[in-house]
Formats: sequence, C-alpha cells, structure tokens
Amino acid sequence: MATAPRQFDVIVLGAGAAGLMCAATAGLRGRRVALLEHNGQAGRKILISGGGRCNFTNLHCGPGNFISENPHFAKSALALYEPRHFIELVERYGIRWHEKTLGQLFCDGPARAILEMLLAECERGGVEVVLNARGIQVEGGGGGGFRVMCSAGEFAAGALVVATGGLSIPKLGATGQGYELARQFGLGVVDPRPALVPLVLGGDEAGWTELAGVAAEVVAWIGGARDAGRGRARFREKMLVTHRGVSGPAVLQASSYWRQGDELVVDFAPDQAGGAGILGPLMLTGARRDLAALKQALREALPQRLAGFLAENGAPQGWGNAALEACERRLHGWKLHPVGTEGFEKAEVTAGGVGTAGLQARTMEARTVPGLFFIGEAVDVTGQLGGFNFQWAWASGVAAGRAV
Repeated sequence: MATAPRQFDVIVLGAGAAGLMCAATAGLRGRRVALLEHNGQAGRKILISGGGRCNFTNLHCGPGNFISENPHFAKSALALYEPRHFIELVERYGIRWHEKTLGQLFCDGPARAILEMLLAECERGGVEVVLNARGIQVEGGGGGGFRVMCSAGEFAAGALVVATGGLSIPKLGATGQGYELARQFGLGVVDPRPALVPLVLGGDEAGWTELAGVAAEVVAWIGGARDAGRGRARFREKMLVTHRGVSGPAVLQASSYWRQGDELVVDFAPDQAGGAGILGPLMLTGARRDLAALKQALREALPQRLAGFLAENGAPQGWGNAALEACERRLHGWKLHPVGTEGFEKAEVTAGGVGTAGLQARTMEARTVPGLFFIGEAVDVTGQLGGFNFQWAWASGVAAGRAV
C-alpha cells in the first residue's frame, strides 16, 4: 500500500539564500515547513561567495541596481526588507562585518557564518531541512495544494515556494528546474542568460589576450545596444585582461547588459576625461609627437604593458592636433566587440528567469496559481555586482515567507 505523503503547510524547493530565508520566515510565523534541497549540503553558493567572505548585502541597494523586463517589479519586496534589516539579523548572531567599497558588506570571517545563521533561524522556526532530495516532481495546484515526490519521499502542502536558483555555476548543482516548473504551471520564462560573467574576445581583437593579467581602473558600458536603456549604466571599477578576453568588476557589471552584437565601450583614463586630457603633453607647443611620446604619455596613467598596447593599436592617423584629439576621444571610448561570454560555468548569476508579469510583486505568488511562489535567482530580477543579488534573495524570501 502506498505511503501517504507527509503533510506540511509550506514546501520550499531549494536551500540556497532565498529558500533558507523564506523557510525561516515562514517557520517563525508558526507554519510547518519542509525545505527540500537536491544537493547534500545547503547554501553551497553562499559558502563560495565574496571570495569566501560572503558579500551579503549592499548599503546602497535600490531598484536601480537590478535588471528585469519590468524594472519596477522589485520595488515592493526591496522596500519590505531592506539591508538594515539583514544587518540587524547578522549582528544579533554576533557576526562581525565590514564595508569593503561602494557599500559592499562582507563578513570579517568565513561565509559559513551566514549559512549557519540561516540554518539556526530555520531550526528556531521548526523547519525540517531535507537534503539529497533528488528527482523532484510536482503535482497539484488549482487550489488543491501541491504534492512533491522525490528520492526523500512524498510531501504535500497548501503552498509551494520555488527557490531553485538559476543556471550559473552548474558544478554547485544548478539546474533549470525552476523554469520547468514555471512552464508546467503556465507561467512565462524570460530566456536565461549568463550575467556578471567575463566576456570573450576574438578575431581582430584576439591580440588583447597577450595582456592577460593586466588590470586598470576604467569606466565600462555597453554601446551599440538596440535598447538604448541598456547603454545608460556605466561602471567605474577595475578591468582585467584574461587569456580569453576581459573580466574584472567593471566588465562583469557591464556584461549583464550585454547582448550578442553589442559593443563593450571602455574609458581607459576617466580621470583625464576633461582638461588637457591624457595626451595633453603632446599638444604643447614644440612637444615631441611620435609613437615613443605617445607611449610615454599613456604610461603616466596606465600600466606599462597596456599603455604600449593601446599606443601600438590606437596611434593617431598623423600627429596634427586634430589627429591627436581623435586619439584622445578613442581612449575615452575604446570599442571592443566581444564574440560571447564564458558561459554559465563562470557566471556569478543568471539573468532572465520566471517572468514577473505572472507574479504578485508584494508576495511573489503566481497570479494564476494560488499557493505557488517563485523567489530569488529563479525570477527575472538580476542584481548588479556587490551584494545586490543576496539582498534580492533575502527580500524576495521574506516577501513569500510572510505570505505563505
């Protein structure tokens, strides 16, 4: 005789940042919660984040730090649960933290402290955490509750929260199950794509890879975008040349806005964008004007190898004032033409996901399927680099946890 499914009020699929936060929030409200995780360990992505220190939020978090087909969708959840709320939780557990740069908050110690805090909150709320729950299948909906079958048994509940994440870093167990479940229940999915990911150069620009290891502070943005709004976000941080193309915080930020065929535009000397400019010394009366002088001027502002490369590949057509001015402009808007990204294997997050048109912004509940919720990275809300994606995980998790 078949065993009856175990009964709960809420089933949460995925014990990552959003799932843990949602389960704890619901459990502390007195809801009976089962948290199912197909890996043998909860929070694997938390443990590797921020170089092992977990960049758990950003002081300057706002809707403008997120990408979505509906840029207004994230406002409600982000207003409901702000960075200060998570900081209060962190401090309640005695976890020491510091601000690194640009509002980014990191643990002083290992990221494991954040995971242990979330697991302790789940324990306080009586959440049953079930690991190695493989082969998950879902039935139900339509007001009759949900039934989940997996290797760990059968579970039933009136509410189901999908917090299965995106496709980034598949070696940690990422799957597309959240998108499959959305489609199963009739919700739309915005095509997932790698975000916060290194860009690959090829063709005439393959020579850039000779500079692998060179880094410089730049301003980077996306040019040539068919949607002009994607070219408005500019990022002043480090760019790193790699063996395959370009990376570093400035490029990772811009990559989330990049589409095939777009340009990556780089200002190599943002501090010299006004006034005499980086080539000012060559414009002086009687100044030497040749390739050696150009290299010397660039070395004053840039790493030596990068300065030499830009001089060789961007020398002016002649050495008159007009030609030097054109060269100056190019240095402040150098166009690269990526042939692709390094894919989900190297992407920190996944852009796209479950379409927000099918979800209630305040609760994350599906509009057409009562009791079904989608949260975290599975949803078409993607944060910029610097703790924003964790803040979305906390905020969307709390929104659903208070609603189930």
